[in-house]
Amino acid sequence: MSMVEDRLAELGLAVPDVAKPVAAYVPAVRSGSHVFTAGQLPMHEGELLATGKVGGAITPEQAVDCARQCALNALAAIRAEVPLDDITRIVKVVVFVASTPDFTGQPGVANGVSELLGDAFGEAGRHARSAVGVPVLPLDAPVEVELVVEVR
Repeated sequence: MSMVEDRLAELGLAVPDVAKPVAAYVPAVRSGSHVFTAGQLPMHEGELLATGKVGGAITPEQAVDCARQCALNALAAIRAEVPLDDITRIVKVVVFVASTPDFTGQPGVANGVSELLGDAFGEAGRHARSAVGVPVLPLDAPVEVELVVEVR
């Protein structure tokens, strides 16, 4: 197990196996010193953790949990390309939140990803980020996350 996975285990978290893509794409691509992930849904053991809109059927707390699972799935996709200990920097995080028109807490949902990455990678986990509200995501998932990381 990597040092990153050890830190996650201390938090009671584990990087799962790579989630199977739901369409015609690959989970991650390495280009030079960067790995780009496809959008990762909150899949756990082949099932979505939740479906619906944040601010409606999904509470902000549930959405944060979904965002964390998306981040773990993104790390799984990266781990299929390079060892997690080869990550030198989390560069960019994009968090899409399927939300009701009146929900404006997308940054709080995205904090689930940012805090997890900070706990796992320390200073190297600090990153640029976008948190975007959208009307719908694939499979009616409440959250989708993309990562860009720098690797050795």
